[in-house]
Amino acid sequence: MAKARKLKVFQAHFGFYDTIVAAPSQAAALQAWGVHRNVFADGHAKLTTDEAAVAAATAHPEIVLKRPVGSDGPFEVEPTLLPELPDVPSKKATRKAANSAANQATRNAAKPAANKAPPPPPPDRSFLSKAEAALRAVDERRKAEEAAFRERQAALDAEKVAAQASYVEAHRAATAQVAKALEAYRKAGGRD
Repeated sequence: MAKARKLKVFQAHFGFYDTIVAAPSQAAALQAWGVHRNVFADGHAKLTTDEAAVAAATAHPEIVLKRPVGSDGPFEVEPTLLPELPDVPSKKATRKAANSAANQATRNAAKPAANKAPPPPPPDRSFLSKAEAALRAVDERRKAEEAAFRERQAALDAEKVAAQASYVEAHRAATAQVAKALEAYRKAGGRD
């Protein structure tokens, strides 16, 4: 004889409905609800101990039962009750209310301000201004240093180019002297 699985009843709110499902685990409840994020972790779903909910859910294991949000009606596979929607004001009423509020605000603004405390003085900014000036000074010093480094680097680069040209010229002259001396040495009967 197969052992019956132990079911827990989970409850969650989705859209216009409160839902329950009897399932062996939270993962099975999530699968029954067809959700891919863990609504238990963010508090949108929980284990319920409500006796009526537990009785209804365990009578239909792993099937989602619903009832309209805020109702005390029974949980059903296909709820017969519809959610109650609040009355929505018409556009004309909304416009009239907005105009009335605007007119009231205009009237209130036109009245002299009696017994209003004077606004507090602005906070002292001198410390912030000094700190900002110090920061600007540091930045300016660094810019000047960078400019001096660039000038020194340009002078070094020019000196390096001149030294390289001088070396090439001296090397060429020395090589010519070696060649001339070698030729004279060979003519005199010397061997390498």
